Amino acid sequence: MMDAAMVLDVGRQALLATVMVSAPLLGVGLVVGVVVGIVQAATSINEQTLSFIPKLVAEGLALLLFGGWMLGTLVEFTRGIFQRIPALFG
Repeated sequence: MMDAAMVLDVGRQALLATVMVSAPLLGVGLVVGVVVGIVQAATSINEQTLSFIPKLVAEGLALLLFGGWMLGTLVEFTRGIFQRIPALFG
């Protein structure tokens, strides 16, 4: 039967998987945003597309680079949850 410890463990694993999968894209977006912001402040260029286009390109490249790892992490988490179903509800 499922008790509070099992629920907390599944929740902890879900949060950890979420952080691990989202961290690469959030990190790339943060770094590119800061760099573009510094360039905009230094050059006094306040064009909205100047900040959007580099982020879009960097996020696309990061998704190509980290996408396989992110998918593998999600598949591993999902398999672990499915394997635990008999123990959780059994």
